[in-house]
Amino acid sequence: MRRIAISVAAASMSLMLAGCGALNATGSSDGASPTKGNDVTIGLLLPETANTRYEQFDYPIFKKKVEELTSDKGKVDYANADADAGKQSSQMQQMIKDKVDIIVLDAVDAHAIAEDVTKAKDAGIPVIAYDRLAEGPIDAYISFDNELVGEVQGRSLLEALGDDGGITSKIVMMNGSPTDPNAKQFKAGALSELQDVVTIAKSYDTKDWKPENAEANMAEAITAIGAGNIAGVYSANDTMAGGIIKALEAAGVTEMPPITGQDAELAGVQRILLGNQFMSVYKSYSTEADNAAEIAVARIQGKNIQFDALTSDRVDSPTHKDIPAQLVPVVALTKKNIMDTVVADGFYKLSDICTATYKEACDEAGLK
Repeated sequence: MRRIAISVAAASMSLMLAGCGALNATGSSDGASPTKGNDVTIGLLLPETANTRYEQFDYPIFKKKVEELTSDKGKVDYANADADAGKQSSQMQQMIKDKVDIIVLDAVDAHAIAEDVTKAKDAGIPVIAYDRLAEGPIDAYISFDNELVGEVQGRSLLEALGDDGGITSKIVMMNGSPTDPNAKQFKAGALSELQDVVTIAKSYDTKDWKPENAEANMAEAITAIGAGNIAGVYSANDTMAGGIIKALEAAGVTEMPPITGQDAELAGVQRILLGNQFMSVYKSYSTEADNAAEIAVARIQGKNIQFDALTSDRVDSPTHKDIPAQLVPVVALTKKNIMDTVVADGFYKLSDICTATYKEACDEAGLK
C-alpha cells in the first residue's frame, strides 16, 4: 500500500485546491510551458487493440474529459499503434510535425520510443507518459500502482489455493510483454508474494500480450509439467487468461485451476462468473483517463499548482529520475464484488454481463 496513500493525498489536495479556487492559478515552475487557452490540440497515442480497454474506455473517456475541461474547444488527435513500435514512432513523429500542443503517450516499446520523446521535447512539445513509463525526457507519468497490481494477483492466487497451496504446488507464470515496463512491475509484485511459497514451474514473458502467444506458451507448459500437476496460473491480464484457458481445454482440463487476470474485460468478468477464471484486477480507467486529461490540460495551460497537485508522487525511469507522477489505486475483482465495482462504476450494465449464456451464473452470484 506504500504508494496508494500518495495517490489519495494528491487527489485530496486537488479537491482542496478546487474548493479554494486555486486550480486556475499558474504559480511558477521550471520548464513550464507558455500559457495557452482552451483552443489546444492534445495528441493521444495508445499502444494496441488486442486489449479492449483502449478503444472502449481510455480514448473516449479521455476525449470527453478534454472537451469538458476546454469548453469543447480542445481537440484530441488520436492514433493507435496496433502493437507496432515502428508504427507508433511514425505516429508520434507526425504529431510533432503537426505541432500538437502536448502528447499523451502509452508506449508500445518504452525504450524504443525514447528518441521520439526527445524529439518532441526539442520541439517544445511536452510528453505525458500514460499507463506505461516511457523512457526519455517525459514531463509526467500517470498509471496504476503496478507492483501492487502484481501483489494483489499473487495474494489472490494464494488465497484461491488455500490449504492446498504450498511449496510443492506448481504454478505457471504468464507475464506480459518484455517491451512493456509495466509487465516487469506486475511480475515483480507477483513474485514478492509467490516466490518461496509455491514452485514457479514455468515462467514466460509473452510477446505483445497476445492471447495466441499465451496459449502457445501454456501448451508448452502443459507438455512439460502435465495438466494435472498445475495448481494455478498467474496470468498478467484477462486477454492472456483467455488463451491460457483455451490451452487447458485443449489438454482435456474441464475444471480449471485458479487463474488470475487484470483489466476487468467483459469476457474476463464472464469467465469469473463461470468459475473458469478466479479473479481480475479492476482498474478504474475512467479515473486514469480523466486525470490524465487534467494533467495534460493543466500542463499546457501553465496551471502549475494544479499540475503539481495532480502529480505529487515521483518515479524513476531507466533514463530519468524524479518524474512527477500520479499512481491510481486498484481493486481485486472476484465473483463477490462484481456489483460493487464494474457495475456500480458504470463500466458494464448487468445486461452486458448477464447474457443468455451467463444468466444462470449471474443468478447464482446474485447479479439481478
